[in-house]
Amino acid sequence: MMAIRLNPDLVPDLLAAVQQSQQNMTTATQQLSTGKKVNQLSDDPAAVAQLVENHNQSSQDDQFLTNLSGLQGKFQVADSTMSNVVTVLTRAISLGTEGANGTLSTSDQQAIGAEVQGLLSQMVSLGNTTYQGTYIFAGTAVTTQPFAQDPNTLAVAYNGNSNTTSVQLSNGNSINSGVPGDQLFQNASGSVFGALQDLYNSLESGTGIDTAVTEVQDALNSISTQRVFYGNALNQISMSENFLNQDTVNLSSQENDLVGVDAATAASNLAQAQTAYESQLAATAKVLNLPNLLSFLQ
Repeated sequence: MMAIRLNPDLVPDLLAAVQQSQQNMTTATQQLSTGKKVNQLSDDPAAVAQLVENHNQSSQDDQFLTNLSGLQGKFQVADSTMSNVVTVLTRAISLGTEGANGTLSTSDQQAIGAEVQGLLSQMVSLGNTTYQGTYIFAGTAVTTQPFAQDPNTLAVAYNGNSNTTSVQLSNGNSINSGVPGDQLFQNASGSVFGALQDLYNSLESGTGIDTAVTEVQDALNSISTQRVFYGNALNQISMSENFLNQDTVNLSSQENDLVGVDAATAASNLAQAQTAYESQLAATAKVLNLPNLLSFLQ
């Protein structure tokens, strides 16, 4: 016959079981209220470590998206400005071609020259375009007005610098903050301001108009080449934005896998813990009300 070992003191075990059931109820209740199965480090240290890494990556993505937003707006304004620059230069070429017509009188040529002078002033304004209170084409000297025109000679001076900064779009992916104004408007392969000034002077004097028109055409070609930067940059920003938004979705999904709780499971665990708790309380009360173990067994 197998010997049966009886525990002469059930109270400590019952109290321990009651405490465990209380803890189970607390855990299930917390999971239901927070929607998370991991609410403190001791719940799952490995998951918490992964969650910290997840949050760090999410914060980086948020910063990258902020960078993208500001840069995208700036580049859109810059690209629109370049479109207007092309329009002005195209008009100047048309005027110069008209002015080179040998049948025009001197006064007619000078009248055309006056319109070219207006285009030159308009170009200076385009070169001084701002975005959110800073000059787009001043290099890194964004608070300095880049272009100033001498009212007497019509010569245009550049007061910005030739520097650029690098803006990070995502991990390992960066882009220049823009194209400096001297590179855009005073490029050696075609100076926008110099060409327009020469066209104006040639129309005023009636000589060298064809040569000046060629200069303006060279400036237009140079601008068209430089403008490619903004088109490419906007495409790069768009691709980076799509990647970061998808990464944000992925990180959120990963976080839910790491710490998210199934509500039905948590509710079932809570019900089981409550049932066990109530049963253990009843058993403990019964034992505490008995004089000895033999009475409990009878």
